[in-house]
Amino acid sequence: MTNKIWKPFLILVAGALMISAAAAQAQDSNTSGAGPGVVDPGHPRVNEVNQREQNQQDRIANGVKNGTMTPGQAAHVERQEQHIENQEKADMAKHNGHLTKSEQRQLNKEQNKTSREIYKDKHSN
Repeated sequence: MTNKIWKPFLILVAGALMISAAAAQAQDSNTSGAGPGVVDPGHPRVNEVNQREQNQQDRIANGVKNGTMTPGQAAHVERQEQHIENQEKADMAKHNGHLTKSEQRQLNKEQNKTSREIYKDKHSN
């Protein structure tokens, strides 16, 4: 009698353990623990885009500090930077914190345009 009760219970427990182990393994291999909108620190495309954003922010701050950029010029490129950052967040939300190669190319293209504008603004005075 007790064998009839325990057998289905053990089957359920074993099934639940296998499902949870498979889900954990799938998360580790696909997303490295990142979720929607969360930066995966091990993802090279996200890291490259973020590093470029940081470099451009530093260039803008230095331009304003040393007087080679006006506050108006800085505000203009800051709006462009914000647009790029918003696009990155939207792209990452679609792919569990990652960027596809085509999304990275598009973001790089936009960052290149902003970079050229920063250069022109800093060297036009």
